[in-house]
Amino acid sequence: MENKKVYDITIVGGGIVGAATAYKIQMRYPHLKVLLIEKEPHLADHQTGNNSGVIHSGLYYKPGSAKAKTCVDGRHQLVKFAKEYNIQHDVCGKVVAAVEESELPFMDKIFENGLANNTEGIEKINADQVKEIEPYVKSIGGIWVPCTGIIDFRGTTEKLAELVVAKQPESKIVLGEEVLDYIHGEKTEVITSKNKYTTRYMIFCGGLQADRLAKKDGVNLKEKVVGFRGDYYELTDQAKHKVKNLIYPVPNPAFPFLGVHFTRMVSGDIECGPNAVFTFKREGYGKTDFDLKDTIDALTYIGTWKLFLSNMKFGIDEYRRAFSKKLFLETLQRLIPSLTMEDIKPGRAGVRAMLLNREGDTRDDFRIEYKDKSIHVLNAPSPAATACLAIGDQICEMAHQHFNLN
Repeated sequence: MENKKVYDITIVGGGIVGAATAYKIQMRYPHLKVLLIEKEPHLADHQTGNNSGVIHSGLYYKPGSAKAKTCVDGRHQLVKFAKEYNIQHDVCGKVVAAVEESELPFMDKIFENGLANNTEGIEKINADQVKEIEPYVKSIGGIWVPCTGIIDFRGTTEKLAELVVAKQPESKIVLGEEVLDYIHGEKTEVITSKNKYTTRYMIFCGGLQADRLAKKDGVNLKEKVVGFRGDYYELTDQAKHKVKNLIYPVPNPAFPFLGVHFTRMVSGDIECGPNAVFTFKREGYGKTDFDLKDTIDALTYIGTWKLFLSNMKFGIDEYRRAFSKKLFLETLQRLIPSLTMEDIKPGRAGVRAMLLNREGDTRDDFRIEYKDKSIHVLNAPSPAATACLAIGDQICEMAHQHFNLN
């Protein structure tokens, strides 16, 4: 059992938002003892470590929203951090390519968004200019976004956590322990699968479990987290030359995801994807993974059914693609027609946590709320990894105000 040490702040969840929050609090308050608890044996084992590793520019988010503001601020901080601590990254730029005339009005809209959000250097380009940047893409024009990049988010998370303990040796990173309960009193007792800890305040960055952690803490949350798995393919060695950096489609405004895209990873591999299918297990990365509690939780919620009904055609198409390499390839061929079945091989998968309201709407902004002695990150989908340091600043300020830190 843990000794009688009292931590000042305990952070639940060792993804990049949890690690960035710990880092920001520790840097601002070097004397505080910070405890970060992650249930997996490694940091960043869920959303952070299984996304496509993109430093987002701020192109897609509603001007003035938390996503827009923290993405742009966070991107600058993230690139600076990566340079300072030798995190693998490359600000290589991306192309958003339009394939059909019907996409042009929405392409114009996201371009205007980008200007409003101070996305530096963006410009509209014609089909020939697209080909100069990405020779194998067939388009009718697009947007060049030079400030988008790629990064090792796992490595970033590990470095953030390492710096917390380097700054304050009394702080601690705990892996492989699940937080089962917490009992608030004058101080809070945190009960994990292996230990008990005493803390003054708690911050929850639980990602796929955010709603459950909040409800256990008495937060009156009407929405529910629903998981969507995204499958990736990889380009085989013979086809890697067909993608230089990042290639995105113009997203369909009726669908809550960005669409299948091509991403060069810091490892040099090229990923294609992801699709987006409802998952029967919140932390399930296999196509047939199933968890009874997660499934009942999602399928007894009215918002899930409203989302299904309003996106019926998209949903069916996404499911068919999840089990058909041929259909996945056809989607990729919209942007790069020369790709063949031999050019792609199955890759990994990730699961996205979407906070879904009762109307089936996933478009909620980042949501961070406080209650008594706790702060809860309730919704932090993409671009949260890019925005993590800016989100950390925001949580740090909330903690300063509500926990009277000094």
